[in-house]
Amino acid sequence: MRQEIKSSCLKRLKRIEGQVRGLASMVEDDRYCIDIVTQIAAARTALRRVEEEILRDHVAHCVEHAIHSGDKADQRRKIAELMDVVSRADR
Repeated sequence: MRQEIKSSCLKRLKRIEGQVRGLASMVEDDRYCIDIVTQIAAARTALRRVEEEILRDHVAHCVEHAIHSGDKADQRRKIAELMDVVSRADR
């Protein structure tokens, strides 16, 4: 993973960690259910953005390297990994 992507993702994940702690507090404080659900959706969206950023970097770095290497087995492996992750994300 490129350093700038790593730094960006870590910042986002720390923010998400704070969101999740906030959610736990909301539940402990018996906050209104819809407010909690709204915040869960926001955390889920934030996680999705981190996932997209990491996948984008993976394609730009790892998959591109496999393509340029000419190694057919590595190319197939990288494409299969990517397809597995994409199909799991749809669930």
